[in-house]
Amino acid sequence: MTATHESATGSPIAAEPQSAPGATPPRTPLVAKAAAELFGTAALVAVVVGSGIQATELTHDVGLQLLVNSLATVFGLGVLITLLGPVSGAHFNPAVTLAEWWTARRGGAGVTLREAAVYVPAQIVGAIAGAVLADAMFGEPLVKWSTHDRSAGHLLLGEVVATAGLILLIFGLARTDRLRFAPVAVASYIGAAYWFTSSTSFANPAVTIGRAFTDTFAGIAPGSVAGFIGVQLVGAVVGLALVALIFMPGRDAAEQPAV
Repeated sequence: MTATHESATGSPIAAEPQSAPGATPPRTPLVAKAAAELFGTAALVAVVVGSGIQATELTHDVGLQLLVNSLATVFGLGVLITLLGPVSGAHFNPAVTLAEWWTARRGGAGVTLREAAVYVPAQIVGAIAGAVLADAMFGEPLVKWSTHDRSAGHLLLGEVVATAGLILLIFGLARTDRLRFAPVAVASYIGAAYWFTSSTSFANPAVTIGRAFTDTFAGIAPGSVAGFIGVQLVGAVVGLALVALIFMPGRDAAEQPAV
């Protein structure tokens, strides 16, 4: 599940051009950015896991359970991106962080390698903490490995599609200077992907790890985690390739060949 910068924030933070969803204010201390990523990912996972537990306690209708879970995730993600985007870019997702670092590695806007090395562990720790917190709020065992196997091939394909679409959306918004729409757009995409992908759109390695720590509606068996993370990274590469193809920079009229 995920986010960005002025990107996944929606709150304009600078007038300078952005090539990636991450150009946060340069004076923001790295510790503040790390804290925002840890807290934001924890809150996101708490929303996902907690709403799943609540839904299963209120109804036995699986379709209604998924509807409740997806709606809570949409609202929670939109709020978190809006709140924390101006601080860290509101990635909450190692796939987004690594994709942004890759696009910015030659001096473009986005996270540096040092920032990425801090963001990713913070996101993973936050995801685990969020799952434990959700279990605690509902009186579940604080840590109980999920037994929900998600290793089938069609589910892995669903994760490739979900992650590729997320990366395409975030970086497409950045390329077209529309990052102010990221809170609504990213949250809406994740909500839709809950329903149109077979995997219910984890699209996030950190969230995948965190959800292994809870044997509830939103859980994933530890044996399925590596496969999910692997295809999520594949999806991120596919998403970046689609961004490069679809949002290919045009040539100036002076560069056009004479007729």
